[in-house]
Amino acid sequence: MNEALLPFLGGPWQMSMGLRRLEPDDWLVIDAQHARQMQERERLLAERQGEVVAAVAGSEATCAEVLALLVEFLPRRFPERWQQVDGALVDRLDGRRIDLGGEPPLVTAGRLVQEDLCVMRKGPEGYELAAAVLCFPSHWSLAEKLGQPMARIHAPVPGLDERLGPTADRFLATLTAERPVWRINWAIAETDELFLPAHRTRRPFDPEQPVERQLHLRVERQTLRRLQRSGDILFTIHTTVTPIGTAIARPSHARALAERIREMPERMAGYKGFHVMGPPLLAWLDRLAGDEVPAGGPG
Repeated sequence: MNEALLPFLGGPWQMSMGLRRLEPDDWLVIDAQHARQMQERERLLAERQGEVVAAVAGSEATCAEVLALLVEFLPRRFPERWQQVDGALVDRLDGRRIDLGGEPPLVTAGRLVQEDLCVMRKGPEGYELAAAVLCFPSHWSLAEKLGQPMARIHAPVPGLDERLGPTADRFLATLTAERPVWRINWAIAETDELFLPAHRTRRPFDPEQPVERQLHLRVERQTLRRLQRSGDILFTIHTTVTPIGTAIARPSHARALAERIREMPERMAGYKGFHVMGPPLLAWLDRLAGDEVPAGGPG
């Protein structure tokens, strides 16, 4: 697995924004999970559009700007795949034709890319979620977060607002269109499902069953860029889900992941579900790494 998608290798665990400068041509990604993910996005946009697309009043021009940005970027960056023809973008590899008119811009945008797209707008309490097409949430609800400032959006994450809230607000205020950034977020999930809304019942983890048959590494490649016309911020989320046995294939990778889990504060480990899955997962990682099991750790 690409080590860029194994962010725990850098160690040690810490709560930080972890931002890196983004080269403009590397903004969006087409990867080996493209076909599966686009099929799922089409299903969600057809069957559950009210759950995965939302916008506050007054964000219409920004949503149109987001779509225009994609229409310009995709054929230029991926000319072997995307071509603009008669008011549509045509995917040359799978034959899909995405008409650029006739439906809300965010719906159209959600049909074009694997990334979820979230618009952040300056409000009285800091940057707020003004609009989004969110097909692959990781246990959060678009309807509940729409119009909310970052502090309330991230409230469930232990310690995040106290540690990073002011830093994040200062950074967003100074972000420029010429210097986009990216970061990586990761979690261990009990399923390979992409659509995980807030109130979905978690699949129970069975400690008697092999870890590698149940758990998946879920990685989010996130980017932030200031939009030129509106001045709002576009936050993108590219989700990759890989079986844990495929993702963690080397002893050094297993050792690094085990170290990061053991370094987490207890509240964060509980938030990420490691009080339940942690002991068998750590035992499996230690075997793969060839290490003796240290004392302590989650659970």
